[in-house]
Amino acid sequence: MAQVLVTGGTGYVGGWAIVALLQRGYDVRATVRSSSREQAVIDAVSTEVDPAGRLTFAHADLMDDNGWDAAMACVDFVLHVASPLGSGDDKDPEALIVPARDGALRVLRAATRAQVKRVVMTSAANAASPMSYATEGVTDETLWTVDDPSLPAYRRSKTIAEKAAWDFMAAHDGPTELVTVLPGAVLGPVLTPDNVGTASIILRMLRGQMRGAPKIGLEVVDVRDLVDLHIRAMTAPDAGGQRFLGTGPFIWMADIARALKAGLGDKAAKVSTRELPNVLVRVMARFSPPLKSIVISLGRRNRHTTDKARRILDWTPRPAEQTAVDCAESLLGHGLG
Repeated sequence: MAQVLVTGGTGYVGGWAIVALLQRGYDVRATVRSSSREQAVIDAVSTEVDPAGRLTFAHADLMDDNGWDAAMACVDFVLHVASPLGSGDDKDPEALIVPARDGALRVLRAATRAQVKRVVMTSAANAASPMSYATEGVTDETLWTVDDPSLPAYRRSKTIAEKAAWDFMAAHDGPTELVTVLPGAVLGPVLTPDNVGTASIILRMLRGQMRGAPKIGLEVVDVRDLVDLHIRAMTAPDAGGQRFLGTGPFIWMADIARALKAGLGDKAAKVSTRELPNVLVRVMARFSPPLKSIVISLGRRNRHTTDKARRILDWTPRPAEQTAVDCAESLLGHGLG
């Protein structure tokens, strides 16, 4: 069976990618920064599948050239899902942009040297969105976000990294192919209580730490569906050289809260379904960096179409409400919430 390298084995998406690949019979090598992190990955993956004999590790860092050639040895495919995440208080955009861009280029240079068949890289739907947050409508993969210093650092990092990856491949003459996947808001079950990733927003709701829901619309994609999309993009003959949006159904945060109430009953007693007025969120954001980072998105209605992924890869995401409830059930099952 083919061997797949997954970058960022300790990450939320990376962990589920390892699980899905092992379940489908692939041999997997995961990158971690040091051997001290290997057991955490094994423990997380083992909650869903037995990795014995089919999961190995390579030590590599997105900010260091060392280790990447060894990581690519005898690898057929690469899922490059590792990327830095924003904290909501990114005073220096370069702290996100440089690792995302340079890390992607390190992975691609090593992959092309090793003549890997195909690299599937995780970008973001925000890299294919109108620059103006007031623009409404539906966009597809043909749109590229125009980089501008006024945009959030995380969005800029994903756009710049993906553009750098495609520019590199355009100048490359070899057998390696690139595919990029552009997800929306990634939620779903967690493998371990030590790494809840972007599911932290559901955790805050369960704990009553959100006194109401800002009028933020999310295109929720289940982490399990997202890794399924990556694997389909990895293997489909017609996927090479393509961008694929991997967004899920559009849903307002208040509707997520109502779905949790309906699906969890008393277990969602602390979840607030009240929608916060935009003016109140703006005032609160003056004292809360995480809120400050979302003010720009208040009331935004722009959506993305996944027709291309449905047509070429036969991919269909599950309902956002189901993903939210499954996420919450998982968090509660791990003793969180």
